[in-house]
Amino acid sequence: MSNIPETGRTTRVTIRLVALQILVVSLLLTLGGRLWYLQVRNGDEYQKKAAGNHVQQVVKPAVRGSILDARGVPLADNETRLVVSASRSRLMRMDDGGKAVLGRVAEVLDMPAAEVRKRVRLCNAETPKPCWNGSPYQPIPITDEATTQQALTIRERSEDFPGITAEPTAVRRYPAPYGAQTSQVLGYLSPVTDEEIKEAEDSDSPFLPADQIGRSGLERSYNEALRGDSGVTRYEVDKLGRVMGQAESERAEAGSSLVTSLDARVQAVAERELLKAMKEARKNFDDNTGRNYEADAGAVVVMESKTGRVVAMASNPEYDPNAWVGGISAKEYDKLTGKDSNYPLINRAIQGMAAPGSIFKVISTAAAVKAGYDFNGSYNCSSSYNIGGQVFKNYESQSFGMIDLGRALEVSCDTVFYRLAHQEWKKDGGMDPVKNPDDWFYKTAHQFGLGEETGIDLPNEVEGRVPDRQWKKDYWKANKDQWCKVKDAETYAEKIAKENCVSGMKMRAGDSVNYSIGQGDTLVTPIQMAVIYSAISNGGTMYDPTIGKAVVSPDGSGVKEIEPEAHGKLPVSRKTLRQMDQALAGVATRGTAAWRFADTGWPQEKIPMHAKTGTAEVHGKQTTSWFATYTDEYTIVMTISQGGTGSGASGPAVRNIYDALYGVDDDGTIHKKKALLPEPDKSLPKINANGQIVAEQDKAFEKWLARQDEEAESGESGDGGAE
Repeated sequence: MSNIPETGRTTRVTIRLVALQILVVSLLLTLGGRLWYLQVRNGDEYQKKAAGNHVQQVVKPAVRGSILDARGVPLADNETRLVVSASRSRLMRMDDGGKAVLGRVAEVLDMPAAEVRKRVRLCNAETPKPCWNGSPYQPIPITDEATTQQALTIRERSEDFPGITAEPTAVRRYPAPYGAQTSQVLGYLSPVTDEEIKEAEDSDSPFLPADQIGRSGLERSYNEALRGDSGVTRYEVDKLGRVMGQAESERAEAGSSLVTSLDARVQAVAERELLKAMKEARKNFDDNTGRNYEADAGAVVVMESKTGRVVAMASNPEYDPNAWVGGISAKEYDKLTGKDSNYPLINRAIQGMAAPGSIFKVISTAAAVKAGYDFNGSYNCSSSYNIGGQVFKNYESQSFGMIDLGRALEVSCDTVFYRLAHQEWKKDGGMDPVKNPDDWFYKTAHQFGLGEETGIDLPNEVEGRVPDRQWKKDYWKANKDQWCKVKDAETYAEKIAKENCVSGMKMRAGDSVNYSIGQGDTLVTPIQMAVIYSAISNGGTMYDPTIGKAVVSPDGSGVKEIEPEAHGKLPVSRKTLRQMDQALAGVATRGTAAWRFADTGWPQEKIPMHAKTGTAEVHGKQTTSWFATYTDEYTIVMTISQGGTGSGASGPAVRNIYDALYGVDDDGTIHKKKALLPEPDKSLPKINANGQIVAEQDKAFEKWLARQDEEAESGESGDGGAE
């Protein structure tokens, strides 16, 4: 038992508590002082040091999905290549801006040093190609064709190549199966820009600096599905670039594949036949201009008549989309965009506009019936038609006497449509129109879908032009000041300008009669006319043309089919549609296209052919060739700029495409084993257990193509169907 008094024990406890409190307060004061010292007095210094520590992203690009034809044959896929890239940010921190390093890289890669430097410079309005239009903070590819030895040299001597990497990378490839480039339909890729990254920051699919983006064609239309999601690993690094730890990681997810309605075999035939037709046209003399036809451009569309799905689409001049892979060279870029290139990047099937010539007459026929004229009525097909002293001639000044509208389509009689259009122009008030003119010929064209996009799943489709009253007024307002500057009219262009200054806003008689046969200011695209003729074939439904058929997930488990959609019906009755259909069959059997079909053994009873020829005159140029055709299964429209007549220039090529589709020989015999696609393929390619889409190759067609090439080289004919 303790002898210490209670009061003494209490005093010692109090002293200890006071001491403890003093200690705690002292520690707090010390800590507070230290915090003040770090944050206030030396805050700027430590803030600068902390800024040196940051998170560094390492991006692993996603493998882009493939684009396949209807049989699973790759039109665009990926291959592993050795890619040499440069870090622009590291190069710019060097005293010479990386010039010495890039010089050593050029020596290893056996490339001109100037070319290498150009590839890593940033694009702007003043900088010509080649240049880098992606983010300056991502590796800039110098070449994707490095050899193993070149890559090893760069990696083993890394101290000589700071900021330079050489790694195997999945690179886009356009294999051109059977020689089918399909260039304008597929499009091409290029790096995403800083502006695009910023715009997509708040979207569901933001871009990363290493992403590639489709710039045209299917690559652009289906970019979101094809590109996948890049993988990102984030590291915490100090200002010296030393890794302090891994923050987080996101795995890359491959893009989906796009199965199209294209058939690579038919595409190859379409491209070859279009090119061959243009070459043949250049051999023919043009009496109107005193020189051979130039045949400088052309396009062809092969479409399923009942669905609007595109089986083949060719545009010439074409290009190799592989030229864009890994960055395009200055020489190649000039070749594709220069004044002498004739602009192969344009898809003339959806962007090439021209007057349609007589293939427009199906619209004029429908307009005449809507205006109250009897399809089976009697109309004068004279050799010419006179309006106020101006003579409008029939083609080759031929006269067929009194005929009905069906026969007018068969023989492509211009004067029948001149008379009908002139009569309607007068009914609408002529130069002083009534308050609400009927304008049947113009309204019907709009109802057929002209002057509007068809809705095809490709970017940058053009609308064409229907030169109706409103267009005339708008065009006059936009050009009247320039027209009215002309005082003394001597040349043809000056005379037209002076006339337009006074009455350019009015619909003149000459405007209407020229318009009725697809001449004048009317502009259409091949895809628009393909939609119209396929609608006549299928009973009147105008479908949105589609190339995408299905989007398939990377593992094959998810398949989203793209169903055909209609955007309208032709503005004609079933009776009129049937009569027009019979007349177009007559074009192929006894009309202007008979010499390409009936007279050369086409099996009309087994495969009913319908056709319409067109030869459009363009001021200052040679005539444009048009050929529009259809069967129950397919619609084919071809055009050749400055190529001559419709059946003369385009006819043989279109016939050869049909021969390949149905397996028809020159004598009209049908060989089913030779037929590439006698009926549209409704099914999708097979997907195996691993999720891979199985390609159905055609070895027999490859052999046929090889024989065609041999015959072409030896000067023999290459016509006929595929075996």
